[in-house]
Amino acid sequence: MKPDSYDIKQKLGVIFQDVAVFEELTVYENIDYFCGLYIKDKNTRKQYIEDAIQLVGLEEFKKFYPKQLSGGLLRRLNIACGIAHKPQLIFLDEPTVAVDPQSRNNILDGIQKLRDNGATIVYTTHYMEEVEIICDRIIILDKGKIIATGTSDELKKKAKIEEKVTVEINRLPEEIIEEVKKLDNVSEVQYKDNVLVITYTAGKNNLGDLIEFLKQKQVNYNKIYSERPTLNDVFLELTGKELRD
Repeated sequence: MKPDSYDIKQKLGVIFQDVAVFEELTVYENIDYFCGLYIKDKNTRKQYIEDAIQLVGLEEFKKFYPKQLSGGLLRRLNIACGIAHKPQLIFLDEPTVAVDPQSRNNILDGIQKLRDNGATIVYTTHYMEEVEIICDRIIILDKGKIIATGTSDELKKKAKIEEKVTVEINRLPEEIIEEVKKLDNVSEVQYKDNVLVITYTAGKNNLGDLIEFLKQKQVNYNKIYSERPTLNDVFLELTGKELRD
């Protein structure tokens, strides 16, 4: 792409992980500047700016300078600057890193609206729950290489995980844990802080069988529940669980 390829650049929106705004400009002026790089008509630009401000929830902060904003608000401003000109293809690099839960929810809601309004979103993140919320197609990278692609359901089928059962047990003898490991379809057992987590690779009645087993062993528990594997489980299954540098 050439530096003066404005017809192509106008269709792109890029929001980096590091915030890139002008400290000497207000929220409104920052968005106006970046939007003005591609939208010359003043009336159109004004409407686009208002749309971007509303999308990220900065209506009350138009006259604030970046140094007056919290980390979450600053990231929302960063996104507004990148999408105000209504690009068709938007690249987002970990936009929710180190933000408070309220700002995170606001950012995710805004990204979903952009997607639903027809923009194509390329979203990079380590937070698998965000991937499940936002993404239609997923690529898992490990050490710079693509190791899996597909929808959320397709990726979950690739991991050898059928079900996870979690049980709150105040005291569980080691010999019982060893017996649990030998039950049908069990691939992994963890017991920490009075919580037993059992991962199954197959089976349709694992929860019922476990309840019957605990009853036979006279093990009392506070809570027990079953859940399907999450994308985070899939990611760890495919990439390994060892700590990375």
